Amino acid sequence: MTLLTLFRQSQPQKESILIEGGDAFLNDYLSKNYRNLSKFNDFEFITIDCNEDGIDELIATLTESSLFSQRKLILVKNPFFLTPKSPAKFKKKIVQLEKVLDHLDELDDIVIFVANYEKLDRRKKITKIISKQVNVINTTLKPYEISGVIKAIAKEEGYQFTSQALQMLLQRSDQVLDTILSNYIKLKNITGEDKRITETIVEQNIDRSLSENIFEILLTAFKGDASEALQRLNDHLREGNNALQLVAIFESQIEFLLCVKVLESRRWNRDQITKELVANPYRVKFAMQNRVSLNKLKQLMKQVIDLDFNYKNGTYRGNEFLKLFLLNI
Repeated sequence: MTLLTLFRQSQPQKESILIEGGDAFLNDYLSKNYRNLSKFNDFEFITIDCNEDGIDELIATLTESSLFSQRKLILVKNPFFLTPKSPAKFKKKIVQLEKVLDHLDELDDIVIFVANYEKLDRRKKITKIISKQVNVINTTLKPYEISGVIKAIAKEEGYQFTSQALQMLLQRSDQVLDTILSNYIKLKNITGEDKRITETIVEQNIDRSLSENIFEILLTAFKGDASEALQRLNDHLREGNNALQLVAIFESQIEFLLCVKVLESRRWNRDQITKELVANPYRVKFAMQNRVSLNKLKQLMKQVIDLDFNYKNGTYRGNEFLKLFLLNI
């Protein structure tokens, strides 16, 4: 079984594939997983980077016999000819490539196209040909789908997250997919023989993100512990984070809390809020647990917008205005 089964596929019966989506780290991880299937062990592996090797090299690789009379497993990176902005100078070469790809299913070789692009130009003839000839896997995920996919990848690879470990991993990875996946790889390489990824393992090996630390400072301030909140803020300032950078994160966190509170006041449940905000469900859960009033969040939102504006136009300089904002929460 392969990790590709966790994603939308167009023609699962076909062995040649096109992996498309904007997250290069995820796409490369899935490509490597597919290439490592035992059925490809005896194949001659060839990599073609279209940006560096060009279309001529790809055409030659697809049409020439293997030196060792083996079937070839061809990894095609950066297939720019599938995008809306492929240079006009390649037009004739693309036409030649179309003729080859139109008979791809007649070749003994297997081709893996990895297209790290948000969108392909589906109006192009070459895109239509490839889409017909291969299994297309779209790896684009909505934020609320990420936790389920990471959990499924871990299960497929024989690993298991304990109840709070996955939640902590998402928080400490700032809800960013490639960061989450990178940290997961780190964790699975240090787990024991039971292959259980526990909260303790995550806590000891994955540092808190800056965004998570700012959220913790906010929560501490909401609880009325101004001294502790200020101490944590000073720690970040000493580490080299500037006031404007931190204000932007405060603004983003307060805005999210406000949006959740508004929707919650309309009697929306967590699933509805998650989909409306296209957010991670764990982040929504923590926001809903926050007991600060809607009016208070509106006031803070106005204050932090003013703070951001004054730092950007040069009225405020230094860290004291940010500290004053925090003390007034």
